[in-house]
Amino acid sequence: MPAARDFGWALKPNDSALFDIHERPNGQFSVVLNHALLRGVRAEMIHWWFLNFTRLSVSLPDTPGYEGTKVPAYLLWHPQDHVSAELSGPTGQGGAPQRGTKIRIREAMQYEKHGWRYPVDSELEVHDVGPDGWAMGKTLPLFGPVMMLRIHFRDVYDGDAHLGMHYHYEIVIGTSAKNPVARFLNGRLSSKFGPEFFAAWQRHNVIEVGTFENFLPALFAQRDDVTNLVYRRDQDPAPSAGQSPAQSGYDAALFEERVIGYASAKDPYAFQAFDKPSFL
Repeated sequence: MPAARDFGWALKPNDSALFDIHERPNGQFSVVLNHALLRGVRAEMIHWWFLNFTRLSVSLPDTPGYEGTKVPAYLLWHPQDHVSAELSGPTGQGGAPQRGTKIRIREAMQYEKHGWRYPVDSELEVHDVGPDGWAMGKTLPLFGPVMMLRIHFRDVYDGDAHLGMHYHYEIVIGTSAKNPVARFLNGRLSSKFGPEFFAAWQRHNVIEVGTFENFLPALFAQRDDVTNLVYRRDQDPAPSAGQSPAQSGYDAALFEERVIGYASAKDPYAFQAFDKPSFL
């Protein structure tokens, strides 16, 4: 695990997002996490990030312990939990991920609190890299999807004023097949990715997504010369600790609609529609 990065950021609390886990009788899980609006962040920035983050390195001249070094940009996305992210297989222009690309992610949920109790070291297939979303997951022969992660995002305006960006996350774990082998498989998956794991993941993801406010505008402004990316604390446009207004998950009605939809869906993957355009 790389040493923790002290960027001086005010990390968002859990109650800034809406969160729900639903377990089905066959052992499948669905997770819905609806974030507060990301202030100062636009959809084009998130789209650029997903196309490029695995290939970017950043200098951190005033981050203690990292002065004078370049690190993977992935380490800015979370100050404690991230290890690495890399692509393999077919890629698009300039090596960007596309449908069918494989991405291997290494991280640990709430590493500062739990250590390696909730690790992630998974290779997932990318299903969507669009201007309004990202999807990746795993399928198995005869079973179909057994894990799908779907992110939706869009800019929110009040007239001409940009209020921020809505970022909405949904996950389905487990196969929809109904037979003894499927129940065994779902049991194995839930033993690793069950409620305890996702309680830690909730905190991890609230921090992860919230950090976009701190560093992404600065990196996006340097997108024409990605070989010399730099992040300094004075580039952070987000409010400092104690000045940030209280926030809560944006569009509670949508959150409730999606939670109820997963609870009543015959097939959570069909309801998730991970291979379709964003519903936002």
